[in-house]
Amino acid sequence: MQLEPKVLEDRFVRLEPMTEAHREDLRAACDADPQTWVQLYPFAMHAEHFDPRWTQMMSDQAAGRTLPYAVIAEGRCQGMTCHLTPDAANASVEIGGTYYAPALRGGAVNPAAKRLMFAHAFASGARRVQFKVDAINARSRAAVLKLGATQEGILRQDRVCWTGRIRDTVVFSVLADEWPAVRDRLDARLAALSEKTGG
Repeated sequence: MQLEPKVLEDRFVRLEPMTEAHREDLRAACDADPQTWVQLYPFAMHAEHFDPRWTQMMSDQAAGRTLPYAVIAEGRCQGMTCHLTPDAANASVEIGGTYYAPALRGGAVNPAAKRLMFAHAFASGARRVQFKVDAINARSRAAVLKLGATQEGILRQDRVCWTGRIRDTVVFSVLADEWPAVRDRLDARLAALSEKTGG
């Protein structure tokens, strides 16, 4: 697996490798829903938490530990998503670190972005693409299942969130031989959304 950062785009969304140019728009998107960071994320990126987390994300990007993408919709960055901890030896990568401004939730942006990220990972030689979701995050768990991923199990007391809460983590995956069926299902879903919105 050789997963390289590149622009990924379809008719719904554009994913650009994260750069300094995206910083202030991402800050504004993160500040749009501070309660979500408190309730559901292991880290925070709102208010005074943004700059330290941004610095860490850029450091991880430079070291190849993450491939963060700016989620571009309506001409500006309105969120982020990442290929996390790429493991070339085992042909495995995680999709995570995803956040969208409230206006983007519930529509085509998330399935379109994940369709792009799956396709890039599997075209780059991935055998396994996984997700790790907070057990209390019902919205994200439902979204990952709707993408076509398989729930594998729950890692109990897996990590400590920035608030001090100890979270259980639900693990999902899509394997390379499952990707064609997942892709076709996503394409049909996006086609229906396109018709609905007149796109």
